[in-house]
Amino acid sequence: MPGPGPTIADIARAAEVSTATVSHALGGTGRVGESTRRRVREVAAALGYSAGRGPRTRTLGLAVTTYAGSAWNFVEIAYFSRLLTTATAAAHARGYALTVLPADRGAEPLWHTLAVDGMLLLDSPAGDPVLRALRARGLPVVFDGRPPDPRPADVWVDNDHEATTREVLDHLAASGARRIALHSAYGREYYTEAVTSAYTRWCAERGAPALVVPFDPEDAPGHVFDAAFAAPGRLRPDAVYCVYDPGGRQVLAAAARHGLRIPDELRLVCASEDPSYAAGDPAVSTVTLRPEVIGERAVAALVALLESPDGVPPGQLTVPAALTARMSSRTAPGGPSL
Repeated sequence: MPGPGPTIADIARAAEVSTATVSHALGGTGRVGESTRRRVREVAAALGYSAGRGPRTRTLGLAVTTYAGSAWNFVEIAYFSRLLTTATAAAHARGYALTVLPADRGAEPLWHTLAVDGMLLLDSPAGDPVLRALRARGLPVVFDGRPPDPRPADVWVDNDHEATTREVLDHLAASGARRIALHSAYGREYYTEAVTSAYTRWCAERGAPALVVPFDPEDAPGHVFDAAFAAPGRLRPDAVYCVYDPGGRQVLAAAARHGLRIPDELRLVCASEDPSYAAGDPAVSTVTLRPEVIGERAVAALVALLESPDGVPPGQLTVPAALTARMSSRTAPGGPSL
């Protein structure tokens, strides 16, 4: 059995403050400077201190922590907006409220005192300060996406990114693509790492050249593709798989600027929940990660942990992704070879 956890005295020694200061900082009372309060709480979280759970609130929390502290509106992204809608409905159906806070508050100490029974963390990165605070409080957590350092009892909902990436690349290869680029390498969450690793392995197995094009959310014209799309002959990519929602529009803009016809000279698949891709000309092939299913299963798992701690087996709850092939990735006229 594990030994007793750290005490307030342990935290005081590590933070080099008095035990009274620790009590005030953890309890949100007293006249303690904000920098001291933050340091004490970070030390407590790092030591694994848990002050115990307060009374049940019948409230769940949700945070997107991959860029915690940055002022970005994740609700504008179709994946998150669809997941949030479903998660809210799933929480309400089980008699719980759902609190969602903006991303720019992810670095604040409020996670040490937020009145929730449990949390859903989306795209939690390595060293996530929100996760440290929640673990220190002993609050149940369910993840959307594999946590970077999972503990034996952790539960997360995710897709099989290896299988999905291979399905997309096999589809593009079957349509005639020979030099497939991956538009990725931006986020620090597990999703990006898993897709990029699967792509690299797939290319190595086939002796195909790997080309990872870095994604930039501000690069609406797709200038990052200029050098690749201007390359001669077989050095130019003939297909792109975009990992992030805006990537498909960036590729379309760059292809138009370089006079590349889709799908005749360039094939395209984008991981996105945005319905506008299906309505474009050409219609763009997309991969759905099925956020509605993920949101429902994540809330169900979190409520099960709250109401029956032994009711959810640890590990991954897998939701299959789905590829919808449209005009942008079909075989070019005249055969599979370019």
